[in-house]
Amino acid sequence: MTPFLRGLARAAIETFDLPEPILEVGSYQVQGQEDLVDLRSLLAPRRYIGLDVRPGPGVDLVGDVERLDMPDASVGTVIAFSAFEHVPRFWKGFDEVRRVLRPDGALVVSVPFHFHIHCHPSDYWRFTPDALKVLLEDYPSKIVGWHGTRNRPENVWAIAYREAHAPITQALHDQYARRMGLHAKQPLGWLRSLRYGLASLLAGRGPFAPHFEREKWSAELINSRSQHAPGPLRAAG
Repeated sequence: MTPFLRGLARAAIETFDLPEPILEVGSYQVQGQEDLVDLRSLLAPRRYIGLDVRPGPGVDLVGDVERLDMPDASVGTVIAFSAFEHVPRFWKGFDEVRRVLRPDGALVVSVPFHFHIHCHPSDYWRFTPDALKVLLEDYPSKIVGWHGTRNRPENVWAIAYREAHAPITQALHDQYARRMGLHAKQPLGWLRSLRYGLASLLAGRGPFAPHFEREKWSAELINSRSQHAPGPLRAAG
């Protein structure tokens, strides 16, 4: 997880109704990243279950998101940050998440697009914003976002509600955008900024744009119920 994604998670937690119990998919805390990946502390004192395919720090339950050993409609919120790229049959994982979510449940998910291969234990997939829209078609109210350049976003994410939850309003969308502005930071160090700046003078800005624009973001609010559908809204940071 990057500082930007932690800020994104914090903005979502401070803005949206995320009912308990909360299930985090991919909760293993890699050594040296505890300060970034520990989302449990942001959601205390809500009941929290950390699930991963291997035991270790942050893991309460060892299991596979493709075959969750949990009853139907037993979870209030599922959080999955930088997890589904490691799931061999990710579509089965998304189906399982929807099965265990209550009808008023929420899904907060982030997946990479323009990011290096990182094996924990293996790395299989990359996702576009449109891919998340397809995977979350059965969630009638959602925000789908990305950060970085439009054609090479570093990550894409979504906050999505099942059918029994009230739709996300424009006011909530705007509040979320303000909190993203406060928390979603990932500044480029001065040395790398200088190096990329000099290189861009020789090769053009294009190859280095993902580094310079990694704090730039956009998010689209999608409400598919006609009685609540104001049309797509966009916010950029």
